[in-house]
Parts: sequence; C-alpha cells; structure tokens
Amino acid sequence: MAVTSRAGDGAAAHVEPPAMRDRVPMWLAVAITVAVSLPFGLWLGDYALPLWAAFIVWAEYFVLGARPGALRLIIPAFFVGVLGALGITTANVILERLLVDASLLAENDIAAFLAFFLGFCVFLYAIRWVPLPLSTSATLPFFNGVSLMLGIYFTDAFLAAAPVGVDAVLEPLVAAIGAMLACLLGCFLGWFNVLILFRTPVAAPQRA
Repeated sequence: MAVTSRAGDGAAAHVEPPAMRDRVPMWLAVAITVAVSLPFGLWLGDYALPLWAAFIVWAEYFVLGARPGALRLIIPAFFVGVLGALGITTANVILERLLVDASLLAENDIAAFLAFFLGFCVFLYAIRWVPLPLSTSATLPFFNGVSLMLGIYFTDAFLAAAPVGVDAVLEPLVAAIGAMLACLLGCFLGWFNVLILFRTPVAAPQRA
C-alpha cells in the first residue's frame, strides 16, 4: 500500500513501497500451503476443520493486502459476523420449539422466516455501535463470518465435534466454534503462504 508523507513545502509526497521479488514461485508456495492445511481436515477425526471455510479466509487475506496488518481487521470482523449468525440461528432453534406446529409449506418455515428476518434486521442495525469498520474496509471478513458460520451450521460440517446427544439449541454454538477455528487456520495459511515466498526487495535502477 502506498503511503503519503508531507514535504517541506506542504505538498503531499507519494511514496511507493519497494518492488519485491519472490524467491519461491507462487504456484509452489500455494501447493506447499495446501499440503500444510490437509492434516487439519484429515487427521483430527471428529474435530477436523472445514477446510473450504479456511481456504475462503486464506483468499480473503490476499484480497486485503496479504500483509500481517490485515489480520487485525479480518479476525475481529469475522468473529463479530460469526457471533451475529450464532444469535440468529440459536433464536431459530428456540422458535422452532415454540411454534412447533406452525408452517406454511415446509416444517418450521415460519420460525425460520421470523428468526432470520427479524434477527438480521436487529443485528445489522446494531453493528453501527461496534467499533470496527464493518460497513467499509471490514465488510468482506464481516459478511464472510456470517456466511461461513451459516454454511458450517446448515451442512453440519463441524457437528461431529459436539458431544453425543448434544441439545439442538447448542448446535449453532458448535458451528460457531468451527467457523472461528477455520478463520484462524485460514489466516495462518495466508500468512504462511506469503512467508514462504521469501520475498526480497528489488533494487531500484540507478539514474544516470
């Protein structure tokens, strides 16, 4: 990212970051990073993480500049999105129990309409008081937190990690934990991917 500094006469001086050269090609660094991620999805048994969610966050790291500073934006914004989705899905489960016989075309559809419509209205209105730029620079990780939490919940992608016979009202919490862990893994993968490029500055050509 370019930076701007003030020159002595008050004019803004535009300073570009130095050009970088990768000692390891990107295709190889990506392949190594994918291999590093596989044990988290293959070797952990019931606690295996949904790698597809981690890969989305990995890509997000590059979209937001592929610098460690991006993690200070991604992680808190993503977690806020996860927590909002957690509250809404938990409300949906509770409403299903309260409105057990209420339906239009599918079982529990009225509970779903109420929980998701009213829940998102309240949640998205309330984020204005969250001290994060959720409507500007942090929009992508924020909405990824919402969407990936919902994706993990509705596909039961992390449900095996829950104790046997867990109450349905706690299943959204299990999905939220899975989404947060996937976020942290994705952040690590993005950071690691850039790290193993072994980037070095390219010397600027000297002027005659």
